[in-house]
Amino acid sequence: MNDHKPVYLTPEGLDAIKAELQDLLKVRRPALAARLHVAIKQGDLSENADYIAAKEEQGFMEGRILELQMMIRNVKLIDQNCGMDGHVTIGCHVTVIEEGEEEPEMYHVVGPTEADPMHGRISYESPLGIALLGRIVGDRVAVRAPAGEIHFKVLEIK
Repeated sequence: MNDHKPVYLTPEGLDAIKAELQDLLKVRRPALAARLHVAIKQGDLSENADYIAAKEEQGFMEGRILELQMMIRNVKLIDQNCGMDGHVTIGCHVTVIEEGEEEPEMYHVVGPTEADPMHGRISYESPLGIALLGRIVGDRVAVRAPAGEIHFKVLEIK
């Protein structure tokens, strides 16, 4: 990841990242160090499966710690007063209806780190997120999907 690229997060998302980092630093890293210590005491490290697995896990954990620290350094909190000018911005909750459907869908436009489409959280970098940014109520947007183009109408921004 680019060290200068902003990481857009909601305050809740930032809290979750900070909690994960603290868990890694205060709980998981010391536990892994203890596992490594025991594995080293077993002798011949070249054939020690516990040692090899712990070293591999350590590499992944240290990478995740660095990633989380970089995210916190580059965080840009999402403005909770989105849509005040009537346009969709990062942080907005947008209600849309897909052409030909009866039930509207609501999405929270967030950064890629917090995106979870199954729970209504879409990235501003996703095709739908890109299509919605800057739009106002009543606008129609088209999104390319594997099955073809899908059309949505913006019903509400809050």
